[in-house]
Amino acid sequence: MLAEDDPLILDLVEWVSRDERSHADLMETWRTSCPRLTVWEDAVEHGYLARQGKLIAVTAKGWELLGTSGRRAA
Repeated sequence: MLAEDDPLILDLVEWVSRDERSHADLMETWRTSCPRLTVWEDAVEHGYLARQGKLIAVTAKGWELLGTSGRRAA
């Protein structure tokens, strides 16, 4: 499955776009006990999110993904 088609990646990018998020907030909110669920790693690998110090930022590619998917930050 391509990342562009992954609703969890879209959900994560949209969630980050709505407010300032720290890496700790992201890990707490998006934690899972399933080692196969790698939504954070996949979003970074595909260039949609980036860590900037303690904060997580939506990249230009992430904003483009939100726009083409019909999702926008509030």
